Amino acid sequence: MSIVLALLSVSFVLTSLLAWHSSRVVVRVLYTLSAVWLGTLSFCFLAACLCWASYGGARLLGLHPDGRELVVVFFGFALLASLYGIVNAAWTRVRRVSVKLPNLPASWRGRVAALVTDTHLGHVRGSGFMRRIVTTLTQLRPDIVFIAGDMYDGTVARVREFAQPWARLAAPLGAFFVLGNHEQFSDSAKYLDAVEYSGVRVLNNEKVTVDGLQIVGVHYSDSTNDDHFRSVLRQADLDRDRASILLTHAPDRLKIAEEEGFSLQLSGHTHGGQFFPFTWITSRIYGKFVYGLQRLGNLIVYVSYGAGTWGPPLRLGTTPEIVLIQFD
Repeated sequence: MSIVLALLSVSFVLTSLLAWHSSRVVVRVLYTLSAVWLGTLSFCFLAACLCWASYGGARLLGLHPDGRELVVVFFGFALLASLYGIVNAAWTRVRRVSVKLPNLPASWRGRVAALVTDTHLGHVRGSGFMRRIVTTLTQLRPDIVFIAGDMYDGTVARVREFAQPWARLAAPLGAFFVLGNHEQFSDSAKYLDAVEYSGVRVLNNEKVTVDGLQIVGVHYSDSTNDDHFRSVLRQADLDRDRASILLTHAPDRLKIAEEEGFSLQLSGHTHGGQFFPFTWITSRIYGKFVYGLQRLGNLIVYVSYGAGTWGPPLRLGTTPEIVLIQFD
């Protein structure tokens, strides 16, 4: 038993190392199982802490609780929470928000953009998951689609096959993509090639104008340094008297985007932390910009929970989403 527990304690690390080198079925299954176990272990650890706290608190009050009953109750809740977390993470919702941008071209009023981020295609989710996302988008019929990075998990994968469902998308104004941090763990060229091959436009730190609306895309690695990020944004030659959208993976340097005159920033990356205690940790890092529609000065920001998961395929207190943004 001790050997089994020792292997389980490092199973996610071991299978992650395998996942960087192989996408065979057995590796994908082992990786998924170890990821689920890691999430379940997190809840079990919290259950153990609550057991000890409850038992100790009761003894201080002069009570004599049955330790076995406490174990059954708290660990039972931990297992139920894990099961719910798996189901919740597999159920992608559609969230609708409205934004009003100054100097928005009249042709954009009433139009709808879809934001899809953090699908994390790899050993847990693959082409089947991507097909469901694209099918949902086809039914929702947005005018334009923004993909804010981490489409891929970064593990070895059939990258072209995973991106191919995007070829079926028929958004009238196109689909646009920027790299996230997971695509830049290694050479990102294969991901860019796969995305472009599927018909999605990659924004390589550049500006495009779509029917009068300025759209700037900045890859994750070019947004991690203040001076470099500001330089990239200035090279886009933004017209401050016209509405604009910044598509970049992480909501890390919002003040710079606001100072450079952007109207709206679309990001993901945070996942909202996925489940406790990481939800608490992530909210301490990003504050109100951990999720949802927020404002910083003249800049409107939407940060998505993302459609997929990283690590444990569990969500508790957060929900996977596709975001529909209507321009009023």
